[in-house]
Amino acid sequence: MTDRYIVFDVETPNSYNNRMSAIGISIVENGEIADSLYSLVNPEQHFDPFNIELTGISPADVADSPSFCELWQIIKPVMRSGILVAHNAPFDMGVLAKCIRDYRILSDPYMQYACTCRMAKRAFPSLPNHRLNTLCDELGIELDHHNAASDSIAAAQLLIRCTESGINPTDFIRKFDMINMRTVK
Repeated sequence: MTDRYIVFDVETPNSYNNRMSAIGISIVENGEIADSLYSLVNPEQHFDPFNIELTGISPADVADSPSFCELWQIIKPVMRSGILVAHNAPFDMGVLAKCIRDYRILSDPYMQYACTCRMAKRAFPSLPNHRLNTLCDELGIELDHHNAASDSIAAAQLLIRCTESGINPTDFIRKFDMINMRTVK
């Protein structure tokens, strides 16, 4: 693995899934996690009790955090520096696209991404399912599930494990239509 992959995970404040309350980003270069970052995000929207319970993030936690628009100025160079990767990537890509749209941020109409869930299905077909927590349990990867920092690091480690088992991530690259918010290839 010699390419650069930007493995990310988002948490959302409610069932609309059009805002982030947190983002974790792990950079994988040459088969290793080279760097990672995490930020709470003020979604400037209400929180559903379910999401607060699931993620442990409340409105008070994000009150002094940057909005997505403010944070994008910081993470944009990182997010554009490699192939985006997430576990169940269409969800995370959709949240990212909705944030970019709703904050009226100029963006490329398409972004390339790959999904570790799809890779893991090929690399580890005998597992009972391919949810991130199941994969982490089976492969001995530490995980504090629904914590964006932990989820992005775990997905990055899963990406590395998939490549070690012979999976080529470039075979799983797809294109996400950022305007219509769907995979097109």
